[in-house]
Amino acid sequence: MPLVTLTTDFGIKDHYIGALKGAMMAAVEGIQIVDISHHIQPYHIAECAYVLKNAYHHFPKGTIHVVGVDTQWTEDNRHILVLVDGHYFITANNGVIALITQEIAPEQVFEINMPQMERNTFPTLYVFAPVATHLARGGTPELIGKPFTGLKERAEFKARVSDDGNTLYGHVMYIDNYGNAITNISKPFFEACRKNRSFEIAARSARTTRISQGYEDIGTQESNLRSGGHLVCLFNTAQCLEIAIAQGSAQNGGASSLLGLQYRDQITVQFFN
Repeated sequence: MPLVTLTTDFGIKDHYIGALKGAMMAAVEGIQIVDISHHIQPYHIAECAYVLKNAYHHFPKGTIHVVGVDTQWTEDNRHILVLVDGHYFITANNGVIALITQEIAPEQVFEINMPQMERNTFPTLYVFAPVATHLARGGTPELIGKPFTGLKERAEFKARVSDDGNTLYGHVMYIDNYGNAITNISKPFFEACRKNRSFEIAARSARTTRISQGYEDIGTQESNLRSGGHLVCLFNTAQCLEIAIAQGSAQNGGASSLLGLQYRDQITVQFFN
């Protein structure tokens, strides 16, 4: 039975999600539709990519993922269909695919070009949904698109190293529901730069020289933050460096509130010989 997921910045107040689901259900009997998230911040490509990247691979191969974030068609933001890791992604060429496929090369990429395609203010409904139902009925990408080679990169979302390899710069790319600040510093990149050296991680006024194994693994030097709480730096299940406050939340004392960390804030790692 065909399976479609939805990841959007639509929220749940308006009619958009209902209209989108209704159109696909009317087109394909028995279609299964799963919501990944509709609370992506508007036009927030990094947040969308992080959520989708950590969800899609739990679905079976052949799943169709509709990505309704920053979807308005322009010459620089064309509508595309991408086959990655056995999964179909229907999205705009806004950089979200490049962030998802940093470790996995796309198998096929098509620019969507359907007959009588309507371009308006709701492309997720009038373009992406018909593509999803075409695939769900067993249709091939070649019938609704042409090969495309211009996938947009988002170099500004990549961590970088400088100072002859002694300083690593990253930034916060996502704040989760607990107020944890998730960065674009991956564990493999961190270890490759570290080379078994000691280090200090700086996030605004907070400093630590320790990577914890879990949220309750608290080091003594982090137990007396001026902002209160216990600082925890760890690599999460997505292998991203995460800055958290033990038992914190976005409402009563997570890293985002106690440390003032926000999207794009710089995180610095200094390595010592």
